[in-house]
Amino acid sequence: MKHKHYDLIGDIHGHHDKLTDLLKKLGYHPNGKSFHHDEGRQVIFLGDYIDRGPKIRAVLHTVRAMVEAGDALAIMGNHEFNAVAFHTPDGKGGYLRERNERNVHTHLATLTAFEDRPAEWEEWIEWFKRLPMHLDLGELRAVHAAWDERHVERLSGTPLVNDAFLLAAATEGTPEYAAVEIMLKGPELRLPDSLFFKDKNGIDRAKMRVRWWALKEGEAVETLAMPEPMAASFGRLTADLLNDLPNYPEEAPPVFFGHYWLPTHWERAPLATNVASLDFSGAFGSNPLTAYRWNGERELTPLNFVNSNLN
Repeated sequence: MKHKHYDLIGDIHGHHDKLTDLLKKLGYHPNGKSFHHDEGRQVIFLGDYIDRGPKIRAVLHTVRAMVEAGDALAIMGNHEFNAVAFHTPDGKGGYLRERNERNVHTHLATLTAFEDRPAEWEEWIEWFKRLPMHLDLGELRAVHAAWDERHVERLSGTPLVNDAFLLAAATEGTPEYAAVEIMLKGPELRLPDSLFFKDKNGIDRAKMRVRWWALKEGEAVETLAMPEPMAASFGRLTADLLNDLPNYPEEAPPVFFGHYWLPTHWERAPLATNVASLDFSGAFGSNPLTAYRWNGERELTPLNFVNSNLN
């Protein structure tokens, strides 16, 4: 590790004012197009830079400038992956991500931001393709949604610049698709007996996102739901189900991720001694963005969580 001190920032989703406020609070100051820390700290951005927010272009330019200046590292989020698939023809008259009403609505803020800048947007798609899907820095790990050792090697490097890999990653039923689904979108369990629930966007779901650390056989399945337990009872976690899920070991290096829209009223604290999510719904309304100031510690602490002042 060249750097021992990192500031990890969760899902930004186009909220540039919150981002710059948080960077300044963390001690970074404007330096040309970048933000620089005089003590040599680096930011690690955890993905989901686009969609939803009002200043998507500004977020992208700041993140990329910091990466190119050596002030930051950045990984891919599911929204960047989805954007690549949304804009890549499938060779059959459509696209790798279906352009249905739901997908267009999710992507609409970004489409609007670049409607008069098609050439620039093509450049961003190519930049997204080169973002790593995870970082393993030895003493620290970063991923957008879930760390699964079974898929790390498959998603190493910059695979989306390879057309064959991109096609496989966007095609349901392939090993590449399964790896992307878990590491960029999180593991899921199908609900029994054709049950479903409505997600935060009001969409009916037959699968629920589940925790992927500290799993134990015999746990009530509904308590695994992310971000909060389900009200209904779905039985117990069997050995077979447990084998299908990633289960991050407590002796592994600290891992940071975003993605899960944790309730903003939750205490800013690790989810386990070596597991921390930094998505406290900062891209929604007046909620602040959240960062973690990592100084090499093996055991994560609530004291190192930082919220932006700007809501």
